[in-house]
Amino acid sequence: MDSSDSFLMKHRWLIGVLVALAVVATLAFVFKAEALKKDKLLVATTFTVIADLAANVAGDAADVVSITRPGAEIHNYQPTPRDLLRVRDADIVLWNGLGLERWFEKFISRVEGATDVLVSEGVVPIPIRDGPYTSQPNPHAWMSPADVIIYVRNIEAALSVADPANASVYKANAAAYIEQIAAVSQRITERLSVLPAEKRWLASTEGAFSYLARHFELKELYLWPINADALGTPQQVKKMIDAVRDNNVPVVFSESTLSDKPAKQVARDAGAAYGGVLYVDSLSEADGPVPTYLDLLRVTTNTVLKGLTGG
Repeated sequence: MDSSDSFLMKHRWLIGVLVALAVVATLAFVFKAEALKKDKLLVATTFTVIADLAANVAGDAADVVSITRPGAEIHNYQPTPRDLLRVRDADIVLWNGLGLERWFEKFISRVEGATDVLVSEGVVPIPIRDGPYTSQPNPHAWMSPADVIIYVRNIEAALSVADPANASVYKANAAAYIEQIAAVSQRITERLSVLPAEKRWLASTEGAFSYLARHFELKELYLWPINADALGTPQQVKKMIDAVRDNNVPVVFSESTLSDKPAKQVARDAGAAYGGVLYVDSLSEADGPVPTYLDLLRVTTNTVLKGLTGG
């Protein structure tokens, strides 16, 4: 045994104590950091689009987390115990409503002490036209820039009530963000203005673009009205093929959280083009195509315009 081995053997207890002290110090630092984080308002949201809206209003004054992950299908989502842990200390939980998060009421009953806030309050809903949810509201109101501004104002109000010390911050952030939304909306309107009336069709798998179509004066076709129990049935596919043919719709799109096979089948059998993926229910990861709500608007409308113009 050399001298270094002998030293380690004799002082093994001391080394153990030093390691233990280092671990304790590290944990103390982590717990202190967590405690400091909790000095901020903690805002939870049901999905990533609302999380991005809230983050723009919150700025550095509050922390924002999403219950669902990027790319998740929201309608039939099944919350996990990990989701509950992620939001157990939330002060506010922001949700869309309008029938989107059918899992939410059971979930929120298990989050103690949090106030739930309906961010779509004040939106004029578009009723679903057919299927088992006929006459119920279409939940995808955030796809209209005008309606998403209502969301932003509701979020500002909720954060200001929960955290009045930072109300002026939330007000300023919301105003700046609303200006950004309006500017993006105006640019999209200008770009879509080149389309003649007979080409202003938005044909997709889910009827998730009704609010976007209303805002930008497009006509809408879809395979099914809302992601529910029956998706891509033979009856839905045949009806869509006939509608695409009858209206000379040039292109059909799919939706990012679902299979593209039904849309491709409709396009092939109707003699139309398949135009690619549109984003609606979820943002992507930070390095993906739509990491923010404004990116989602830009990418989706650019894809629609490219498909309709053959560009």
